[in-house]
Amino acid sequence: MGGHRNGPLFPTVSNAIKSDSPLPHSTSRFTAWLERGPAPIFVITAVVAAFCTYFSMYAFRKPFAAAKFQGETLWGTAIGLKTAIVVSQIIGYALSKYIGIKFCSEITPGRRARTLVFLILWAELALVAFGLVPNGWKVFPIFLNGLPLGMVWGLVVWYLEGRRTSDVLLVGLSCSFIVSSGIVKDVGRAMMEGAVATWWQQVPLIGPWIGSHLGKVSEGWMPAITGLHFLPVFLGSVWLLNQLPRPNARDEEERSKRVPMKGSDRLAFVREFLFGMTMLCIAYLFLTAYRDFRDTYQVEIMDDLGYPYAKFKAIITKAETLVMFGVMAALALLYFVRDNRRGLQATYAIMIVGVLLLGGATALFQAKLIPGFWWMTLTGLGAYLTYVPYNSVLFDRTIASTRATATAVFAIYLADAIGYTGSVGVQLFKDVAWKTSSRLAFFQSFTWVMCAVGTLCLFASAIYFERRSQQAAAAGNAVASR
Repeated sequence: MGGHRNGPLFPTVSNAIKSDSPLPHSTSRFTAWLERGPAPIFVITAVVAAFCTYFSMYAFRKPFAAAKFQGETLWGTAIGLKTAIVVSQIIGYALSKYIGIKFCSEITPGRRARTLVFLILWAELALVAFGLVPNGWKVFPIFLNGLPLGMVWGLVVWYLEGRRTSDVLLVGLSCSFIVSSGIVKDVGRAMMEGAVATWWQQVPLIGPWIGSHLGKVSEGWMPAITGLHFLPVFLGSVWLLNQLPRPNARDEEERSKRVPMKGSDRLAFVREFLFGMTMLCIAYLFLTAYRDFRDTYQVEIMDDLGYPYAKFKAIITKAETLVMFGVMAALALLYFVRDNRRGLQATYAIMIVGVLLLGGATALFQAKLIPGFWWMTLTGLGAYLTYVPYNSVLFDRTIASTRATATAVFAIYLADAIGYTGSVGVQLFKDVAWKTSSRLAFFQSFTWVMCAVGTLCLFASAIYFERRSQQAAAAGNAVASR
């Protein structure tokens, strides 16, 4: 998809969203080479481009979570300042998901790369404002920061869905948000400790000048400066992503053709699969809130478990890297399941194993059979084994298996909008109703709730979509026998 090269890739911001000229399919030599070349070369290029694009996006979304704003509250209320900042960004991010249901479903190929660049520049300007305003007012610019970022995922997925290799491509993309959050938080903590300034001192020419001006970066300015470090990577990755050729006829035959959806198409899809989508969205509401709580307060939870930053500087990156490889290994096997109905069954099996792992790991930890580091790693593995398919292979396989007229982007954004709404509620619930409990104690209790709700809803949804897949297969056989 994408791959339009008439005129500059990165036009002025004022024209980035409005332009929608009927650009022809890419004629670049690199795109043509990818079309003719071996499939592994295309897969590697697509995964690298998508992974780096979304990885870099996290440098504009999550570094602020490395700051603690210790002891500060929002305007003297019972709500902690960090909780207020987290909730404000999530509200903006959730609103972005609701906007994305329409915007990302309808956007045409010629606007995708330009829009990606526009959204990330918007987010960076909001982080600059975050650094400028007093602490109590940071909730407003961080809301503006979250508002554009929720649409980045859908724009990237458009380049990858509907292909015979989509399972591998989407899993590769999904690995980006498993490791990126921990890494950019470690970078943010290194900024505040002055370690990044020390690194710059070793770079020839401009390095010493940059290092001398960075020093120890404050909690307020750390997010914007972290984002600036990743901006060149983001721009280069979007350029590479935009070189990918569109799905060919064989892709469309095996996975069904994906085109922008109108409002009537979206409504018809929801009506047709109402029960199954309801069960998936309920599970995802709890799952998103759980994953977001773990991700946002990982620094504090690790401290409470006995892993302070001063002694364990890269422990979050280490844990999330192990999680990434575990998820990647499990989901990459789906590529070898060519039958879409069997692939959907396998996807549900992996997701259900994930929610059961949450309960099993917590039972072992509470029985003191595993240390805190491995408990956090296993809860991450379980959460992401369930979470990643929602954002990648689950809906791609569902559409292919049921032969529905839809796009994975729409289904992902419908679930995401509901999921992040639940995340806001959980953040506030912890500080208001559980304010005397530590985040570690709350997280343990939440893990048991997630295990129970997730298992029930995923089983119900799996049975429902299995029946719908059988009906689609029977209808297809009937047509073929005529």
